[in-house]
Amino acid sequence: MGKKQNSNNILKLFPAFESKNYRYYFIGQLISQIGTWLQIVAQGWLVLQLTKSPFLIGLVAAAATLPSLLFSLFGGVIVDRFDKKKLIVITQASSMVLATILGVMTLFGTINVWQIIVLSFLLGVVNAVDMPARQAFVSEMVEKSKVPSAVALNAGIFNAARVVGPSVAGILIALVGVGGAFLLNAASYIAAIIVQFLIVPIVHKKPKHSHPIKAIKEGLSYTWTHPVIKALIILTAIVSIFGWSYTTLIPYMAETIFHQGAAGLGYLYAAAGVGALLAALLVSALAHKFSPNLFIIGGNIIFAVSLIAFSFVSNLYLAYFFLFLEGFGLLCAFAVINAQLQHLVEPHFKGRVLSVYLLTFVGFFPIGNFQIGLLSEHLGPQMAIRIGAVIVLFAAIIFFFAKGRVTRAHEEYISDKIIDSATIDVSGRR
Repeated sequence: MGKKQNSNNILKLFPAFESKNYRYYFIGQLISQIGTWLQIVAQGWLVLQLTKSPFLIGLVAAAATLPSLLFSLFGGVIVDRFDKKKLIVITQASSMVLATILGVMTLFGTINVWQIIVLSFLLGVVNAVDMPARQAFVSEMVEKSKVPSAVALNAGIFNAARVVGPSVAGILIALVGVGGAFLLNAASYIAAIIVQFLIVPIVHKKPKHSHPIKAIKEGLSYTWTHPVIKALIILTAIVSIFGWSYTTLIPYMAETIFHQGAAGLGYLYAAAGVGALLAALLVSALAHKFSPNLFIIGGNIIFAVSLIAFSFVSNLYLAYFFLFLEGFGLLCAFAVINAQLQHLVEPHFKGRVLSVYLLTFVGFFPIGNFQIGLLSEHLGPQMAIRIGAVIVLFAAIIFFFAKGRVTRAHEEYISDKIIDSATIDVSGRR
């Protein structure tokens, strides 16, 4: 009886777990994401050992995210046109092959920074389809009312992996080497592929598809004319370029500021991951009880202020504390932003709008990585992080003061949509 009561309490807090589809997906993605974080830490460490250059660390990170800038919009069209479940199997298998190549070349000592850049770019091309596919697939795994919980738990998967992956990465690098860590990541994709065959998607009516270029224009137009979506996308772009890019400098700061090796680097990543994981659980359990703006604005302010504080410290334990707060704030904001987009967008635009979101959140990483790498070369890594965090803080404050105007514009937008629909119903044409 006690176990059943506990199970019911968990389902009330995290409604997405009521879906068998989502339970399968959760397990597979958790294993896969732990492997991904193994590779992120191992690759950053490998580039640092090969080059000792924060600029080249940033360049490798930019190569991984540049395809999102170039191809995300086309990825969104692909996601709206084809079976998302099959797409995810293909993209996860492709990522496994690339991780295997990287691992083998590293083990045989034939790897150099330019080969890492090429493989990172190819992985980025795969992610330009994989990421919007996985984001849009949420609404095909769970009922609409459970989407916010599923989105928050997806963020929880990512950040639980960010806790576990970096924490064990340092140990694994010492035990099996960097190449071994890459191969373990390749093996982790097997779980993500297997669970896809266990998931039975909710069937949605397939819309007619226009020409890809026209479909991209329609998606961009829809995004830009929807007041709330537009505001969320602009805020996302600012945080991506000036805030999230700080992660590029963590390997360099671990060695030069905090005097840590691979294990210490993993703990710095994990500190932010613990904060983000706590935020993901909080959002999944409480997002329906409070205004989304509370999480979005409050989360960004916590993120920016804690990042500014982090840029001033040289004590390792203070660094852990402020990175914990940074992860908490960032995830509070972006789990709710993602859920809001999933809630607001019409189903036949979902892949394209989410691809625009990922374009700004991930695709703008190259711009962020380049600017923070360049600033750190001239002003130092701490000042580079500080400047970006101040910009994010001002953006959050502006968003706070603009929220009333955005809400009124959204109400007018909805009214216009209702009038347009009524006109079509009566006349059969515009």
